[in-house]
Amino acid sequence: MNPDIVINNLAGLLIITSVMLIGTRKAKSAAILYSVQSLVLVLTFLAIAKSVDATELYHWSITAFFTKVIALPALLYYALSKMSDPSADKPVLSMGWLIPIAGLISVASFQAVATVELPIVEHLKPALAVSLGHFFLGLLCIVSQRNILKQLFGYCLMENGSSLTLALLANKAPGIVEIGITTDAVFAVIFMVILARQIYNKLNTLDVNQLNQLKG
Repeated sequence: MNPDIVINNLAGLLIITSVMLIGTRKAKSAAILYSVQSLVLVLTFLAIAKSVDATELYHWSITAFFTKVIALPALLYYALSKMSDPSADKPVLSMGWLIPIAGLISVASFQAVATVELPIVEHLKPALAVSLGHFFLGLLCIVSQRNILKQLFGYCLMENGSSLTLALLANKAPGIVEIGITTDAVFAVIFMVILARQIYNKLNTLDVNQLNQLKG
């Protein structure tokens, strides 16, 4: 099979898993879906590495597997197990709204990259559109969730999108750069989980609507 088709199809799966992640009401399910999406992202890295013969991207795939597929989802799943707030799990927007909004984001992203003229992504514009769209899907996740921990997945989606962009446009960058980006994401999530823990211990809630108690 044409490697470009494989890469673009895998990128399409990223969109599907993102919508499922944003729309799920069970916080722990979001952690599992993030792990699944990250696995698809790693497979996309491997497909790109094989297509352009980028040894550095193989190394990044290994790092991403242990951090994005295993470590971060496990950390978030554990945090969600220790900090439960069912009243905050209901999203602000229902799937009836999320699906068309995600569709509009995807269409707008495809339109945005349609005029991009870069030989390296000449046949991978769908994947590039997905990487761009994930920034806005991450924002959608943040504004559509009441649960602070579920909002963290919005950051994770944006980070996955930026990682895909780097894999497409700078797939032969030094491995230390790619590994550094992944490591930064891990520490950012750890810091945000600690912050969420402090809020939960203080207010006994994860609902952002209740955070007006922190004013003053």
